[in-house]
Amino acid sequence: MRTGFLVVVLALLGAALAAAQAPVIDPTRTGENGASFVQGQAVAPGSLVTIFGNNFSSSTAVFSTVPISNTLAGVSVTVNNLPAPMVQVVSKSSFPGLQSDQVSVQLPWAGLPAGTATGSASVVVSTATGGASAPVTIPLSSISPGLFRIFTDSTGVNRPAAYNNSDISLPLPPSIQVPGYTSRPSKPGEVLVLWATGLGPVTNQPADGSPGLGQSPFSATTTTPVVLVGGVQATIVYSVLSPQYPSMYQIAITVPNVPPGNAVPLQIQMNGVTTTNTNQIAIGQ
Repeated sequence: MRTGFLVVVLALLGAALAAAQAPVIDPTRTGENGASFVQGQAVAPGSLVTIFGNNFSSSTAVFSTVPISNTLAGVSVTVNNLPAPMVQVVSKSSFPGLQSDQVSVQLPWAGLPAGTATGSASVVVSTATGGASAPVTIPLSSISPGLFRIFTDSTGVNRPAAYNNSDISLPLPPSIQVPGYTSRPSKPGEVLVLWATGLGPVTNQPADGSPGLGQSPFSATTTTPVVLVGGVQATIVYSVLSPQYPSMYQIAITVPNVPPGNAVPLQIQMNGVTTTNTNQIAIGQ
């Protein structure tokens, strides 16, 4: 009797565990620009995209080789049945306060049919132990920019991923220091380099999971972005897919003549999308 009861309990427990391991994509956060995390905004082929949900993984991992593998920590993602290079897997169990697991992938370059500007894609997350999730649909656009940020400072200002080209310093007030870097305000007339994703098609397109070409001819964006610093349009020096990191773009601008300040808005405009103006830099004289 006790043995039979134990068998039943174990069977029920096994069924419950199997169900719990099935990956489930959050229908409200099916695929977001991996830099801006704007819900509902379409995402672009070649860009970094983050998917939220549950039962993705019990561990956290980041890609370590290039080209990026299509599996990471036992997790894989397909976009319209195309394998997506796996950039990062984050388990909510690794970070107290997280409400869901996350996977970040490069959206395959062929996510949109050639010659189209918009569309949609079916996304599936699969795990080695839980199988495949139910598919979800995400909106696609040929270009959908997002500007990376490195942190939010103690005053609540979001600081973008950018550096002053002449000395690789961060465009921050001197009072804000980041270990391993120097901080100083950018100056009008000097070159500032921004890190972004979702800037769309490039010349000399690399394979999925690979960075842009590292020497001339570079993998340059076929559409030149508009960058605003304090509402003033900056001159673009170059706009390319990074030769180091897949799905990440670099935009070099000449800082325009704008009033100095410790929190000057920095924005990218492309394809009718303007990145949030909560990314702010320090501008000096």
